[in-house]
Amino acid sequence: MDNSDKGAPQDGADDAPAAGLPDDEPTTLDMVNAVSRSISKTAWTGAAVGIGSAAIVAALLYTRKRS
Repeated sequence: MDNSDKGAPQDGADDAPAAGLPDDEPTTLDMVNAVSRSISKTAWTGAAVGIGSAAIVAALLYTRKRS
């Protein structure tokens, strides 16, 4: 009489994920790189907006002064 479960893995087989298969989820390094790229784009955009705003204000003040 054999009462062993036929569906259970034998001796730890199938416990570990298969090595060498590509993972669909991003790694921590991928996420860090994406965040750093996003921050640098945001910083450049903020700097450009700040410079543009300062130029507009300077132009408006200059035209008021000349009038």
